[in-house]
Amino acid sequence: MIDDILEDARRHMETSLSVLDRDLKAMRTGRAHVSLIENLPVEAYGSTMPLIGLAGLSVPDARLLVIQPYDKNTILDIERAIMSSSLGITPSNDGTVIRLPFPQLTEERRRDLVRVVRRRVEDAKVAVRNIRRESMDDLRQAEKEKLCSQDEARKGSDDLQSLTDEFVEKITQTGKLKEADVLEV
Repeated sequence: MIDDILEDARRHMETSLSVLDRDLKAMRTGRAHVSLIENLPVEAYGSTMPLIGLAGLSVPDARLLVIQPYDKNTILDIERAIMSSSLGITPSNDGTVIRLPFPQLTEERRRDLVRVVRRRVEDAKVAVRNIRRESMDDLRQAEKEKLCSQDEARKGSDDLQSLTDEFVEKITQTGKLKEADVLEV
């Protein structure tokens, strides 16, 4: 019973960490990276599809992303999706490929991005703590219903706290790495 509660908590905490990873990878840092746009939703062929399904993406240099649509008829749809996204980049279209030039980030913009990173890291920590709280409630309920002994519940509680500490540390390290990436010139 306790093992099930702990395993469920671990799974949810891993999900929180992976969501944070995905969010931070999608943040623009002044360097071009395919992960910034690969999941960008594009309205094409009467439905919404991720950009990676409509075009080949490449990074010829550190400040340029090149999008080569598989079908030339989707080039305007892709361009429209980029313009309406939160990237803040104006694409240039030559009829066969779309180029996304990434300008150098200003110091002020870097500081703003660091604040956003810290906010997302804190949100992830709150999510992990909420998972801990819910799992603690489950442990107390199991003890109350006599599904486990008081000692087992206490050990489960200690294990849950260790698990929480482990994931909070992983989240903190992920945030520090992204902050260093954002501040790198």
